Amino acid sequence: MSSVFYWVMKRIFLGPVLKLLFRPWVKGLDNLPENGPAILASNHLSFSDSIFMPLMVPRPVVFLAKAEYFTGKGIKGKLTALFFRLTNQLPMDRSGGAASANSLSTGADVLAQGGLLGIYPEGTRSPDGKLYRGKVGVAKLVLASGVPVIPVAMIGTDKVQPIGRTLPNIRRIG
Repeated sequence: MSSVFYWVMKRIFLGPVLKLLFRPWVKGLDNLPENGPAILASNHLSFSDSIFMPLMVPRPVVFLAKAEYFTGKGIKGKLTALFFRLTNQLPMDRSGGAASANSLSTGADVLAQGGLLGIYPEGTRSPDGKLYRGKVGVAKLVLASGVPVIPVAMIGTDKVQPIGRTLPNIRRIG
């Protein structure tokens, strides 16, 4: 069911509207393999990064997202968790040690099945737009799987939806 929801949202409902409103542009899609596994390693400026990147990439992207998105309380928490599951996002326990290793193994499973794995090496959104030191998760996945890493630079998403802002500002991305 999640793949149908993902496709419908990307191609019919959300995708066309977001492309019209925000006019995102992409450079370098020719570096993305047409099939087979790869890691999309991106900076992380805004909550909306996980919406705009898959929107612009022709293949489905599975993201490792912080586990807290999947454990919220009340109706809002349940709807958030459902949305994240239906849009190909997997919980990532960022507490370290065995918990983080188990979460990375879920990402390795995506790669073993030939999928695209989106990951933010910094582990969280940048509070000020600067690039910070990445965690070792991407390196571990690459060493274990041998898949290519496609670097991604998100530009302007922090202006569209700054940290703490629920509704985005309508402006061009890029």
